[in-house]
Amino acid sequence: MMQKTSYMVLGAVLGVGTMLATSHLQFFAPAQGRGATADTYRQLNLFGDVFERVRADYVDQPKDEQLVESALNGMLSALDPHSGYLSARSFRDMQVQTRGEFGGLGIEVTMENGLVKVVAPIDDTPAARAGVRPGDLIVSLDGDQVLGLTLQQAVEKMRGSIGSAISIKVQRPGLDEPVEIKIVRDIIKIVSVRSRQEGEDVGYIRITQFNEQTTDGVRNAIEQISTALGPKLKGFILDLRNNPGGLLDQSIKVSSAFIDRGEIVSTRGRRPEDTRREYARGGDLTKGKPMIVLVNGGSASASEIVSGALQDHKRATILGTRSFGKGSVQTIIPLGQQNGAIRLTTARYFTPSGRSIQALGIDPDILLQPDLPEADRAKTETKGEAALRGHLKAEGEEKTASSSYVAANPLEDNQLQMALSLMRGQTQNAAFPPQATPGKQGSVR
Repeated sequence: MMQKTSYMVLGAVLGVGTMLATSHLQFFAPAQGRGATADTYRQLNLFGDVFERVRADYVDQPKDEQLVESALNGMLSALDPHSGYLSARSFRDMQVQTRGEFGGLGIEVTMENGLVKVVAPIDDTPAARAGVRPGDLIVSLDGDQVLGLTLQQAVEKMRGSIGSAISIKVQRPGLDEPVEIKIVRDIIKIVSVRSRQEGEDVGYIRITQFNEQTTDGVRNAIEQISTALGPKLKGFILDLRNNPGGLLDQSIKVSSAFIDRGEIVSTRGRRPEDTRREYARGGDLTKGKPMIVLVNGGSASASEIVSGALQDHKRATILGTRSFGKGSVQTIIPLGQQNGAIRLTTARYFTPSGRSIQALGIDPDILLQPDLPEADRAKTETKGEAALRGHLKAEGEEKTASSSYVAANPLEDNQLQMALSLMRGQTQNAAFPPQATPGKQGSVR
């Protein structure tokens, strides 16, 4: 009987796909595997036979390492869009990138129908400045077709030395011909939290992704805004639009900055004993000030954990369009210093009330489409998790297609302006402020 092996695990990826060039880690241990059956050994023997036949008879001498890596990638990527193999180099890059500074283009990508799909460009990065948009399908890299590459292979091609240029060709919804975009690689310094005062009475906090700097950034923003506005402060707007996700522990800590007590998220694996629950800790730093959270089709994973927790606790009103629907947890399992790691989907996550977000997303309390002509609105839609080939199925009817457009000018951003109007009492809506059930705050189950 095969000996069971336990791993010291270096993380759970909560971002969508792979960030160029970063991915997201959180540390916790997965369950042990099952013992192999006789049929399993027969299949492994088949793999060995094919491996030796390729080594012996392929027209050109293949590299053993390349064959094994390709086999691992094929096995893992066939499971779902978010599982995969990380080479030793990719694994090292991932560990560096979660600290919030790395070299690359600055886009979050996933795989869809054999092409690389942009979930969201990161604010103030080469990709964002060059005009890359959420929903763009990357069809070629420096003239080489993407079709046929794994996600990791495509990411490797997009990496390069700082200052070097790459030409990407994207298929954009609503356009008949691909758009060619030239991007110059640079050091990506992720400022994950930006904040400002809106007038003399509202605090605005935008989180672009959840990395190791995010919780400190949110706490500093709350403190600075609260001190500056004092008793005039009516509340906070938390902008999670086009935030593709990040570290699980950061999403829990950020939620805890606005919730006094209670469950934030639960993760459930194959077996009941794999279930984990995470609770608020630290207390509401805003002292109960009203909150509105902005989300859209580019808000994924860790963003959905935060918005789902705040919604279930009746702590905030969610405004915008439905989120992406990425509700699965990826665990990073190291395979030794020279062997890289595997990124394996090990659990689904659920909001405090027990809602699964997988292929469903978070539906806003106030649905507000961006202020665009109907013909242009379709060009900004992202199909979401439910449209990804091989995705984990939803617990219920799956939902797709939600706008990811955000106006560059805040004065033209109708979602932000609606949030400000609600916060100031200029507009009334039954969903704001949310009405908590008496005695149920912090215990939504």
